[in-house]
This record gives sequence, C-alpha cells and structure tokens, in this order.
Amino acid sequence: MSENKRGNISESPSIELLEEELRREQYKHRYSRVLRSTCYSLLVVAAAAVLLVVLVLPVLQINGTSMAETLQDGDIVVAVNGSHYDTGDVVAFYYNNNILVKRVIASAGDWVDIDEKGNVSVNGQLLEEPYLSEKALGECNITLPYQVPDGRCFVMGDHRATSIDSRNTALGCVSEEMVLGRIVFRVWPLSEFGFLR
Repeated sequence: MSENKRGNISESPSIELLEEELRREQYKHRYSRVLRSTCYSLLVVAAAAVLLVVLVLPVLQINGTSMAETLQDGDIVVAVNGSHYDTGDVVAFYYNNNILVKRVIASAGDWVDIDEKGNVSVNGQLLEEPYLSEKALGECNITLPYQVPDGRCFVMGDHRATSIDSRNTALGCVSEEMVLGRIVFRVWPLSEFGFLR
C-alpha cells in the first residue's frame, strides 16, 4: 500500500486491472490499424476501378437512333480499348466533343461502294449485313467508289436511312486515334443484357 499527499491510503491497481487496461489499449490500437488499412484498401480499389472504367472498359449510354435496331436510345454499353478494329465491329469514337457509336465498314486503303438500294461492297465484295433491318443509301454526298484514307476507318450506322456517318462529308472517315473502343457488352436494359452481336 502507498500513501498519497493528503495522507489517504490508496491501493495499487491489481494485476488483473492492469492486464484488462492493457488489452483495451491493444484492442484500440489494432482496431484503428485495421480501420486505416481497410480505408486505404477501399481507396486503392476505387481508384483502380475508375482507371479501369476510364482507360480500359469505358461505360457509355447510347443517345439517338442511328444504331437501331442493334442499339436503342438509352441503352448502356461497355467498350473495350484496342488498336485494331475489324469490319462489322461496333465502335465508339470522339467527334466534336461528343462520343458517337457506329459500325466499322472498311479500313484504311479499302474501296467502299454503295448502290442506290443501299447494298455495300468493300473491295468489290458485297458485305453480308445480317444486323440491318433495312438498307438505304441515306445521306451520302461522297463520290463512290470511295477509298478510305490512311489511318482512318469508314463507319456507318445500322439505321442507314437516318444515320450521318462516313457517307457524308459532315462526319467523314474516323481517325483511328479517335476511336475510344469496341462495344462488346450491353448492361441495360436488363432484358437485352449480354454480349453484342
């Protein structure tokens, strides 16, 4: 026993009390360490998800009807970045601070021809286009046959009667460096959820 300044006798804390206080302090320390670690992990995962969505898998909402029946106004789709796009791929690209979605018809150096009924030929071969509900020459003011310039691709919307695309000098052929990615997956509406054909 010890005596304090006023002369009162006080007891030293028991070993059990000290051990309990030590356990409480250790728990607080572990809890704060786990909390900090969890917060850091969540921040890293969120940052990685944002980078993935922005750089690798952009998520886009379709505006307009130029890709009907394949894509409808309001559909939400996922694109995949790449450096090569084949005929028939649906791509998203930058144009005048907007993102447009069209289908690749031909690549650099290819010759494109379209007849009055809307049949498209590339390098003399008629394209099979099962994704179209109807063909049309549409808003075409280029001289046909047309050769796709280097570093560009010729794109058309699936709703050929109304789509403004590479058939018109207002848009023209798309520079490959402006292509954001290939549309591969639709996430909305849920009734159409799945890979794009």
